Amino acid sequence: MLTNRPAEKSSASWRFVRGGVAIVASAMTLTSVYAGGVGNMSCVGGPGSVNCVGQWGPGGDPNVRVVPQALGDEERAQAAVRERKWLAQCHPVVRRDPYGVARYQYAARGCEYGIGAD
Repeated sequence: MLTNRPAEKSSASWRFVRGGVAIVASAMTLTSVYAGGVGNMSCVGGPGSVNCVGQWGPGGDPNVRVVPQALGDEERAQAAVRERKWLAQCHPVVRRDPYGVARYQYAARGCEYGIGAD
C-alpha cells in the first residue's frame, strides 16, 4: 500500500540551517573583500529541505564596458608590422563550404588562433 506522508519535521535541522545562513550572510556583509560590490542571498525550501544561493558582483552598471586608450604612433606602427608578418605567413583566403557559409582557410597551422604574428 502506498501512502503520501510528509517528512517528519526536525527542529534541530532547521536551527542548523538558519544558523548557517546567518553565518554566511554576516560573513558576506562584514568582509572587506566584498567592499564596493553588490550581493544577494536567498533561500527556499520546506520542512527537511532547504536550498540557498548567494551571488556577488561588482557594483555599477553591468552594461558599461571599459574602452582601451587609443594607440600611439609607435604602437600603431608595431601592430602594422605584426599584421604584415602574419599575412605573409598565413595567407588567409575566404572560401565557401558545402552549405554556402564563408570560412577562412590559412596556409599555416595555428593561424586561426593568431599564432605566427610574432
